[in-house]
Amino acid sequence: MATRNQQTSKSADNAGEQDTKLKRVMGPGLLLLFIVGDVLGTGIYALTGEVAGEVGGIVWLPFLVAFVLAAVTACSYLELVTKYPKAAGAALYTHKAFGIHFVTFLVAFAVMSSGVTSASTASRAFAENFAQSFGFGGGGFGVTVIGIGFIALIAAVNIRGVGESVKMNVVFTCIELTGLLIIIMIGAAALAGGQGDFAQAFDFSRTEEKGIFWPVIAATTLAFFAMVGFEDSVNMAEESKNPVRIFPKVLLGGLLITGVIYLLVSVTAIALVPADELSEGATPLLKVVEAGAPWFPLSLFGIITMCAVANSALINMLMASRLLYGMSEEKVLPKTLGKLLPGRQTPYVAILFTTVLAIALITFVGAVPELGGTTALLLLMVFAVVNVAVLVLRKDPVDHDHFKSPALLPYIGALSCAFFVGPWTGRDSSQYLIAGILLGLGVVLWAFTVWLMRSRGEKIANNDMRMLKNG
Repeated sequence: MATRNQQTSKSADNAGEQDTKLKRVMGPGLLLLFIVGDVLGTGIYALTGEVAGEVGGIVWLPFLVAFVLAAVTACSYLELVTKYPKAAGAALYTHKAFGIHFVTFLVAFAVMSSGVTSASTASRAFAENFAQSFGFGGGGFGVTVIGIGFIALIAAVNIRGVGESVKMNVVFTCIELTGLLIIIMIGAAALAGGQGDFAQAFDFSRTEEKGIFWPVIAATTLAFFAMVGFEDSVNMAEESKNPVRIFPKVLLGGLLITGVIYLLVSVTAIALVPADELSEGATPLLKVVEAGAPWFPLSLFGIITMCAVANSALINMLMASRLLYGMSEEKVLPKTLGKLLPGRQTPYVAILFTTVLAIALITFVGAVPELGGTTALLLLMVFAVVNVAVLVLRKDPVDHDHFKSPALLPYIGALSCAFFVGPWTGRDSSQYLIAGILLGLGVVLWAFTVWLMRSRGEKIANNDMRMLKNG
């Protein structure tokens, strides 16, 4: 449970708020919108049909399991962000817990890679919704071209620099929420009018042959992609007002809001569209709108969907390029990746590098489930490490009160995340291949940097990385 400083002085209210070069502009409201906006998006818009294909009518159950899994790990993040309210996130916690530079690098690069795969998922979903909404032909090749064009546009925006990013997030979050609320209202109207069959949400027939456990586990590996994003919020700790005080309620509240929305949307979807039909194609929520409100312009809902996934792509490509830039600055990746564009001061080489990776994934992988599943796989690995780090760092006291995760939750979080990484979950082998290639590329870049620095007689970055200082 969270512990609070009982003093009433102003200084007590700011306990744990460390000095920072960043401007603290995010209060509880903006932080909540950031979290909700980061979690909502591509997952629920693009993968509801795939989840239905695994479990049939009980499509809501994997989303519920994914929510519980995310909430358990969120408690570990909360203990660490309120204990060390700095912006380096999982890399900071790994560094402080284990002090092994290469392990810190792997965690940081895994987070960066998850950003690229998540943005690739969003780009592919954007392209498929564009093609469906506006009747664009060209088959798979045409969708790939749209996806590549979209990620190139994101790169252009990224290179130019994104001003007022928090305000943009507010706008896109409102659009995302609007789209999902439309689905929920369509479901409510259908229920009131006797349309649809809400009993389908409790149809277990598809799981009778294999039993309910393993199909739900396999579907959860897909649904978990819809719940990721909450972990990005800890990187806003130095830009949040009184982070030690506001983070617990805001982060858990944001997860609860998104969890309830996901459950309502998934129940509505299966009530209006049969599981077999819902699982066909890559635009499941468009089918729900078409079935429940045929008068509603599909092109308008398609635009809402595209705004939602565009937000996911932009946030993740920003995060990935900046993290790559930071690793270059700390001399754990080639210095070239840290070059800034004169005038704009944006890390254009890092942006181009992550964009090329995304284009390769869109071109050669393409399918949304494989890309989304790889994102979840990479983050589950990181989450397992963070849950262990909580236990290790409980021996490291700090001079202010902070949130403390219930005693058993980090153990449950570490074991459950490790369980969902394994092949026994039914995870497609291509996801391991994609994750392995991305991490292998990172290790090659790291080894090249080490060799280059040694050949020049330069000092190799040690555990006192500047990005983690004062942590």
